[in-house]
Amino acid sequence: MAKYGTVTYTGKSGKKYEFTAYSWDTNFKVNYGAVYFITKRSPNNDGGHSHTRIYVGQTEDMSERFDDHHDAPCFKSKGANCKCVYGESNKQTRLQVEKDLIENYDPPCNG
Repeated sequence: MAKYGTVTYTGKSGKKYEFTAYSWDTNFKVNYGAVYFITKRSPNNDGGHSHTRIYVGQTEDMSERFDDHHDAPCFKSKGANCKCVYGESNKQTRLQVEKDLIENYDPPCNG
């Protein structure tokens, strides 16, 4: 389990959201509500890393296994290796943030 740092994503509304990036194998505490981006994290030329956005979703419990996610085959086909997490306990807020991000980025696995 590794915490990589932060990534800022912007919704269609223009609002910025700061996500914490974690390795794919990270286990989260039970009942940790969050909006999450599934990404492919890759090194870039300046010594940092970039994130290819694959999927955005929300959950009331990040401890649930992503291997059983209904879009897991899509994640795998796109090389997913990172979970970027924006902690939020309020379901209505999570749904609004998720919608805002999907409308801005249209991630490929959000079909």
